[in-house]
Amino acid sequence: MKVSFKDFRNDVPPNWCPGCGDFAVLAAMQRAFANLGLRPEQVAVVSGIGCSGRISGYIHTYGFHGTHGRALALAQGLKIANRDLVVVAAGGDGDGYAIGLNHTIHAIRRNMDITYLVMDNQIYGLTKGQTSPRSAMGFQTKSTPKGSIEAPLSPLMMALAAGGTFVAQGFSSDVNQLVSIIEAGIKHRGFAFINVFSPCVTFNKVNTYDWFRERVVPVETIEGYDPHDRKLAMQKLMETDGMLTGIIYQDPDSVAYEDRIPGFRKEPLVRQPLKPSREDFEALVAEFV
Repeated sequence: MKVSFKDFRNDVPPNWCPGCGDFAVLAAMQRAFANLGLRPEQVAVVSGIGCSGRISGYIHTYGFHGTHGRALALAQGLKIANRDLVVVAAGGDGDGYAIGLNHTIHAIRRNMDITYLVMDNQIYGLTKGQTSPRSAMGFQTKSTPKGSIEAPLSPLMMALAAGGTFVAQGFSSDVNQLVSIIEAGIKHRGFAFINVFSPCVTFNKVNTYDWFRERVVPVETIEGYDPHDRKLAMQKLMETDGMLTGIIYQDPDSVAYEDRIPGFRKEPLVRQPLKPSREDFEALVAEFV
């Protein structure tokens, strides 16, 4: 049965602010799933807390709206339990780079076969406009009325340093590029880390759509760029102050975490017999007698 992006729509209208970049991220996910020929029951979207965390309720797939900073912990558990599912985790820069940063770093280095989308608006939107780990120095908000004195986190360089095998960045104003990035991330055998510039039109009046349009540098515009060169990726990220978009780095020889687990069956738990064989049962009992 042929699927379209409409098959991934549900009847729950998003309550994001008009113009929020997250609308485009949702549309890109729906288009990518359809382009890959996936059916709604083959996909699970796991999200955390924040404006972006609502995305799991706005898409017609399996969904789980988790707790703050724990989307990746839940997504990895889900993937281990059912390897047949395409698992996509989603959240914001506060969810993934503040309370959930420890999970993010270890998920990157672990390299489980899931895709992680971070909607980066460089502010806390749901709690009405405080600095996030991505806010620039001098950024004025309710929590930093005299300007932030902290340096912003550089997520893509962090991901490369942590051993990321698929590191990419999109911009919600360029949906076509974002769709292709998500498709490539899902097909990648390993952890696909995708940061998405997703402007907050209500509380962030600095990092606007126009601000990003003037600064983003698509990798396609860089002559001789090789996405398989980790050193080059790091170099260009530093040269562009992290404003590269596209597939920044991909390891063509990536081996997923699941494929490294000794004795890990290919069949998901739901398809495995729960009753042990007589031989397995006796061997287990023998360990305790």
